[in-house]
Amino acid sequence: MATMRTWWGEARSRAVQQGWDRITVWGAVGPHTRRGRRFGAFGDGSIVMFPWVSLYGERWMRIGSETMIGPMCALAVGMSDEQEMLSNPVLSIGNRCLIGKGTGIVAHWGVHIGDDVFTGHNVYITDQNHGYEDLDLPIGAQTMPEKAVYIGSGSWLGHGVVVLPGVTIGEHVTVAAGSVVTKDLPDRSVAAGNPAKVIRFHDGAAWVRPPRG
Repeated sequence: MATMRTWWGEARSRAVQQGWDRITVWGAVGPHTRRGRRFGAFGDGSIVMFPWVSLYGERWMRIGSETMIGPMCALAVGMSDEQEMLSNPVLSIGNRCLIGKGTGIVAHWGVHIGDDVFTGHNVYITDQNHGYEDLDLPIGAQTMPEKAVYIGSGSWLGHGVVVLPGVTIGEHVTVAAGSVVTKDLPDRSVAAGNPAKVIRFHDGAAWVRPPRG
């Protein structure tokens, strides 16, 4: 009897796992799926893996070719699908990018990611923040002007990086895990910390550390 229960438990486990594997395949968004055709552009070989946390405003998004956006991600433009935006595209992700599991990208004016950009898990990128100055309004109701975000080609954002509005990250930049990027980072640099600061950069001949002070 115990053997039968063990067999039945294993069979159910396999059935659930196989079913979930099929669901993740069937639920993925590609360029030729109905959901994929809602995007402003969706390049060949690209995929938004299932499940996602939120996905709306696709007509204002452009995704390049051979780009993978991991599961449990949030891609959001504006406040709802019905909102008319003032720029187009509002969110663009280039070719051959890899956006890690659990990443959130929230765009209202402009978040633009170049080619060959990789991120770790749980990265957050946004072009809008909240104010706090008016004591008669909840902070969540005090929106600040949107400021576009640019992330240069060939860059890497480590696990848990936060990129705040108005930031430009150059090309071939490494941002260490857990960093909060509040200011621009130059090409060919390594940054870390909260707020993120350049700890190494390439001077054209070698990687060097910035002078102290």
